[in-house]
Amino acid sequence: MRPGCRRSAGFTLIDTLVTVALICIISAITIPAIAGVLGSLRVGMGARDVERELQTARMLAVSTNRPIRVRFNCPTDGQYRLVELIGSPESPDSFDNDRARCGDVAFPYPAPDNEPLTRPNLDGPVRRLPPGVSFALAQTIEFWPNGTARVDSGGGVPWPKIPAAGATVSVTKGAVTRSIEVSSLGKIRMR
Repeated sequence: MRPGCRRSAGFTLIDTLVTVALICIISAITIPAIAGVLGSLRVGMGARDVERELQTARMLAVSTNRPIRVRFNCPTDGQYRLVELIGSPESPDSFDNDRARCGDVAFPYPAPDNEPLTRPNLDGPVRRLPPGVSFALAQTIEFWPNGTARVDSGGGVPWPKIPAAGATVSVTKGAVTRSIEVSSLGKIRMR
């Protein structure tokens, strides 16, 4: 090597531009795929949370000898709440409706007392689905102390047993949907 000349080390402008272009192309391909996977994970988490809430309601109904309902889109879309039936299945209290029971103003969680003579004592907190996830299909489901399940058919008391095909609660985000089936015997299964 001649004195005064030295070899330069490093990247040229072209090397840097090619590297940046490759990073942009790879990002453009993988970001939508990652977003789809995240959406699917959120739907799965939401469905598992709803399934656990239904299982909790059934176990609570059997262990406390009280009918327990799970209300969906309560008080707003994407929210749900486990509530104790006020009154009896044959004669529910007039306050036992979606508008009154969904919010936790009139019926707070936790209950102000644990006195067994005052109802309700078993209401749960208002729960929320993950962001962007909603209920595609849901009816209020009621579990009886014998473990069986009933569904709000829009009229008549007590509510009728769930039909042989079962009742379905569907959780969705975009094209991804997960369903939870509840049978008349109270069996809960995620599909």
